[in-house]
Amino acid sequence: MTERKPVAPFYAAAVVFLLYALIFPLYAPLHYAIAAAAAAAVFAVASLLCRGGAVGQSEKKEEKKAEEKPTGNPELDKMLKDGRLAIAEMKRLDGNIADEEISADIVRLEQVSEKIFDQVRQDPKKLPQIRKFMDYYLPTTLKLLNAYDRAAGVGVSGENINATLHKVEGMMKTIVAAFEKQLDALFGSEALDISTDITVLENMMAREGLTESPLKAESVPKEDGDFKLEL
Repeated sequence: MTERKPVAPFYAAAVVFLLYALIFPLYAPLHYAIAAAAAAAVFAVASLLCRGGAVGQSEKKEEKKAEEKPTGNPELDKMLKDGRLAIAEMKRLDGNIADEEISADIVRLEQVSEKIFDQVRQDPKKLPQIRKFMDYYLPTTLKLLNAYDRAAGVGVSGENINATLHKVEGMMKTIVAAFEKQLDALFGSEALDISTDITVLENMMAREGLTESPLKAESVPKEDGDFKLEL
């Protein structure tokens, strides 16, 4: 498919030439040359801007294709697809809901959710850890936010409407904290591995005399027969 050239640079050059003709006289060839040079300069700048925008859009399309490329794991592919749909719904709700605090909470949920999906995409073995998150917490959160969106969009105040708004508002911080805890849980095995590695490294360095031993006993005994450990 042939790529269409942007027409904006041509329009910009024509407008500049026309404005020059309206403001300055065109009595001599030099005047036309100046007007043409100004139009050409604007055309060049506009072309660069359009080209940069086209490149940016192309890069975004490539990134999107890479994200949507099948992984070969049907369960993981479904999770990633559902995750993209959930994040898209959060963005829609964020655009609809006027309350700044709720909007900020939704943005935070988007950010944490993206990190959760990214972690599982990088390490599919973590997929079982987010099954309940995908099957219950995420869809229930979207359900609550949609209820809030509908209630807020009514434009009137009433007992049931206000109750819905207040209940969802009161839950948002808890939901955000739960999402963050889910993300943190995905790093549990890494944290354990790092802690073990640090302990082994410290002990090896101490045995080789490269550092002081983590535990040192004082040579002077206490009256009760115990000894003091310096950490």
